[in-house]
Amino acid sequence: MVENLKPLTSLRFFAAVWVVFYTWWGKGDFGPIPAFFAKGYLGVDLFFVLSGFILCHVYLKQAGEGRFRYGSFLWNRLARIYPLHLFTLVVLMLLGGAAALMGMSIDPNVLSWRTLWAQLTLTHAWGVTDVSGWNHASWSISAEWFAYLTFPIFAAAAWALHKRPRVAVVLALGALFGAFALYRSLTGEDLTEGTFIGGAFRIVPSFAYGSALYLLWRSNLLSDMRIAWGLLGLSLAGVIAATSLWAPDVLTIALFGPLVLSLGALAHAEKNPLASKPLVYLGEISYSVYMLCIPWQLLAVNGAAKLLGLESEQLPIWAWAPLVALLPVFAAATYQFIEKPARLALKGLSARRLRERTTPQVA
Repeated sequence: MVENLKPLTSLRFFAAVWVVFYTWWGKGDFGPIPAFFAKGYLGVDLFFVLSGFILCHVYLKQAGEGRFRYGSFLWNRLARIYPLHLFTLVVLMLLGGAAALMGMSIDPNVLSWRTLWAQLTLTHAWGVTDVSGWNHASWSISAEWFAYLTFPIFAAAAWALHKRPRVAVVLALGALFGAFALYRSLTGEDLTEGTFIGGAFRIVPSFAYGSALYLLWRSNLLSDMRIAWGLLGLSLAGVIAATSLWAPDVLTIALFGPLVLSLGALAHAEKNPLASKPLVYLGEISYSVYMLCIPWQLLAVNGAAKLLGLESEQLPIWAWAPLVALLPVFAAATYQFIEKPARLALKGLSARRLRERTTPQVA
């Protein structure tokens, strides 16, 4: 039975909220965005680090011992991400149709029918389209799909170094800084600017970093909970300072390492508020929070601006704040009625097919 690392689940919610504030701030009429929230797009890279860590936590031993089922792995990952992705596509189609009927304008890049094939095949972060289209946030889901498809490569590299975790982390950090340098030399941009173009490459160093951090975690480096709490405080302070001072993004991503490592260690701490049921549940709905961020913004902000008779789409704080607060409420609904049931149904279908293939047939 794989251990549930509850503090890392809780962290996912804070990463999603960071992205939400980055995305929504410009829709509020209350001053310039603080540097910390302006760097909220890095919440996606934190998700990537967490993804490498958790997938190695669940599957690395299987891969190393030759028990890894690639087809089953991909099906389970698809069951995790695809239903909600498809749901948000349908929602945006309906919103576009409703906007047209009401005579409201909508960004043509949102209803980009020529990119629909890439959305449906989860390849829209692989540089195959020239606009993001539809639910822009889903580019990161396409990047995750790329990492899932290539997971055996990450697992092989991690298993080769599973007895040398410190070496693995040093190599992963070198790859992270090297990837940023390479991307800038090729494009003139930071790697964190890569979304529908460059997104598949953007996830690679962060996912590998997370995989290496898992090796360090499983070596029980942080067995003393006092040190783990101290490291958590220092890493949080480091992330806040780096983003507030506009430090290079690669440095902030590197600082995600001790943050994830300390929270992983604190999964063993007694009376840990980060492992409380409310926070863990918020972490569980974080994918819905993230995927509904833009659809809800398009619906709520445009609707509120129209109701208030505003010429711009910048809302006063008293209108903006409740709309943001409602996002987790709707996310909880989509999690309970769409995301979770669909995932369980698809996984159940896979399990039934596996049982049918392995059950001896009676003549």
